[in-house]
Amino acid sequence: MAERHIQENIQKRLGQIAPAIVAWRRDFHRHPEVGWTEFRTASLVADVLEEVGFQVLVGQEVMNLTSRMGVPSEVVIAKAREKALKNGANLKWLDRMVDGCTGVVGVWDTGKPGPTIALRFDMDALPVHEEATNQHVPARLGFRSEIEGQMHACGHDGHTAIGLGVASILSSLKETGCGRIKLIFQPAEEGARGAKAMVEAGVVSDVDLFVCGHIGLTAKPTGLIATGVTRFFASTKIDVTIKGVPAHAALAPEKGKNALLAAAAITLQLQGISRHSGGDTRINVGMLEAGEGRNIIPSHAKLTLETRGVTNEVNDYMTEEVKRIVKAVAMMYNVEEHIEIVGRSIAAPCDELLMNRVKEVAISTGREWQVVDTLPFDASEDATYFMEAVQKRGGLATYTLFGTELSATHHHHAFDYSEETLLIAVELLSQLVADVLFSEVKV
Repeated sequence: MAERHIQENIQKRLGQIAPAIVAWRRDFHRHPEVGWTEFRTASLVADVLEEVGFQVLVGQEVMNLTSRMGVPSEVVIAKAREKALKNGANLKWLDRMVDGCTGVVGVWDTGKPGPTIALRFDMDALPVHEEATNQHVPARLGFRSEIEGQMHACGHDGHTAIGLGVASILSSLKETGCGRIKLIFQPAEEGARGAKAMVEAGVVSDVDLFVCGHIGLTAKPTGLIATGVTRFFASTKIDVTIKGVPAHAALAPEKGKNALLAAAAITLQLQGISRHSGGDTRINVGMLEAGEGRNIIPSHAKLTLETRGVTNEVNDYMTEEVKRIVKAVAMMYNVEEHIEIVGRSIAAPCDELLMNRVKEVAISTGREWQVVDTLPFDASEDATYFMEAVQKRGGLATYTLFGTELSATHHHHAFDYSEETLLIAVELLSQLVADVLFSEVKV
């Protein structure tokens, strides 16, 4: 384990920067940015990393441009960039985030041979309109989202603040240690769109230990820490476009080809996909948009949907069934269909060796945390691409959960959490990195 005086220094430094961690979280919460538009968030992250002494890599230095999924239009990206500038983003960084490549990586190299440990933090928000009543803490305390229709409804504002807290603590340690630290700030986690592009840019090609985490989810209450998770659902995010033929609904309905009816039939038929003996599955149509007006046979429709499976094979089965049903229903209604994969995540295991090390570090802090080995994740995360890449080269990876009380479920308009959880996460992750850099145990 890392020396006791290093642990004490980390705890002391945490007490000094705790207000800043909370302030970062609230600032990010006020200025949410959805996937591939995190210009302001990424810019401020880069500013802090540079200020505390990290080497900062951004944009296409850490992202493969062609590997991104679900990228919005150039118009949307340009508007987001301008909005970020008006809200205080640093143009120095924005000029390097071409075409919405908003990934940031901070690197701290001790200059001595040793392991490379990477921590990943996601930055993006969701297209959710935030609760505005006085019962909602962010509204009552004045840090509710200032961008209508966008909200940090999953805790990524906190994750980003945790990452900056870890950077601030590690940079303050006088000891040099051995090895390297990589702090990965990922865009577009929602919709499982961003991690693969960073992996294919080589961000974790030299990483020996990879740790990621999330606040809340199946972890409750505050002070509970799960050193790993089970039941990562692989997932495919799919957009389906239906093209029909418009016609007057009274004069010539027979000349039309009804895209809305086809889309509605697809939605219903997808719910009938057979369950799989290989494990749990999920299917959800989250949005259906169609038609032009009440007296026009609808000529277009769009569905946004997702599949999930508890293994990659089960999810592949779900994805192929979706494609089959979409094509069959389109043929039945005599309309054209277009299927686009706009996001994907995979299943990946957590490594017991690294889970045990996280547990040992947590216990060594002397904090009264409740530490458990695993909890079920029961959702999807594209951090699994990082995990798989590290594991394939012989490294270890795990995904931690930090417990918190929640005001509402994740992705809900009244979502909020205990900010005490941020400080717990910063301390544990900082202590873990210090243990890797300063310990003689080189897992």
